[in-house]
Amino acid sequence: MTTAAMTTLKIDMVSDVVCPWCIIGYQRLQQALKQYPDLKVELTFQPFELNPNMPPEGQNINEHIAEKYGSDEATIEHNRQQMRSLGMDLGITFDTDAGSRIWNTFMAHKLLMRAEQLGRQTPLAMALFEAYFSERKNVSDPEILVDIAAKNGLSREEAQTALDDEALGQQVRALEDDYRRVGVSAVPTFIFNDMYSVSGAQDPVVLGKVIAEILDKNDSRG
Repeated sequence: MTTAAMTTLKIDMVSDVVCPWCIIGYQRLQQALKQYPDLKVELTFQPFELNPNMPPEGQNINEHIAEKYGSDEATIEHNRQQMRSLGMDLGITFDTDAGSRIWNTFMAHKLLMRAEQLGRQTPLAMALFEAYFSERKNVSDPEILVDIAAKNGLSREEAQTALDDEALGQQVRALEDDYRRVGVSAVPTFIFNDMYSVSGAQDPVVLGKVIAEILDKNDSRG
């Protein structure tokens, strides 16, 4: 598509760092974007806490899934194996089991927002996904978050300042409220050019068709 070279596609990915479908959705989006090598993409990870009321000590993952979705142990394990298989196909390691824990992600979203303001967000987002799913780290622990940030685009001082910044926290809450207000209830949700919304970790073919439609509309207006 000839206009791809002169078009910027804005993508807001509403996501959470403890959501396996979010990292799957991100990788599928990258596959879809390979069809448009000349397309400039501005991708921003936007905050959405799946478990805003999660206590500081977190919760056993199986217990959490059973409470939230009513799943039994056999179903949880079957789904976990399916997720591992999906991850392998996309280069993602899901090293979770029945003993894993899920954590609150408010502090992680504060870090991601500051990284976005500094133009360094994507490497940090990838590192947070890996820390939780592959390394089983507590992504609500400030010390762990500072360590991760310091290796992925932020200084330790920048990271600690972000975690301590109450105004930044208010911005995160406001954005989360805005997304819920417009009907976002599940992640990932992709919002293209502030106009077109796609919910779920869709197949790359589906995402590619959405992008094609957006570029076609851009052409017709051009």
